[in-house]
Amino acid sequence: MSANESSVGIARTAAHAAADKLAKDIVALDVSERLAITDIFLIASADSERQVNAIVDGIEEELSKQGLKPVRREGRSEGRWVLLDYAGIVVHVQHEEDRIFYALDRLWKDCPMLELGLGAEAAGTRRDDAPDDDADSAGQPAE
Repeated sequence: MSANESSVGIARTAAHAAADKLAKDIVALDVSERLAITDIFLIASADSERQVNAIVDGIEEELSKQGLKPVRREGRSEGRWVLLDYAGIVVHVQHEEDRIFYALDRLWKDCPMLELGLGAEAAGTRRDDAPDDDADSAGQPAE
């Protein structure tokens, strides 16, 4: 079983809204086989509390155009890690330091990543800190 198409569409809309507000490392993980409560975790990060809140505002504004409101919102006042629960997807917008510390990407690394259709600048590539198997210790492609 994988995430339903409705959840995937919401995640893509939220990801594009986050990218419009200059979110970094935007990743969507299909957690539907691991969790019964949601299909997708969308994770994005920002450099400051102000930017975290701007990204959250952008996501909420864009999804409200589709008639969607989060069933739960947490962390807004601190602006370090804001969670928006839309039932089918859960959005995590984290300050860069918190994202590194809590490492949700690594915690859920067994879950497949979804293609979001974002440019390379916004799309996340982090899954863990290990180099690619096809690269040598200096980070150069193997020959």
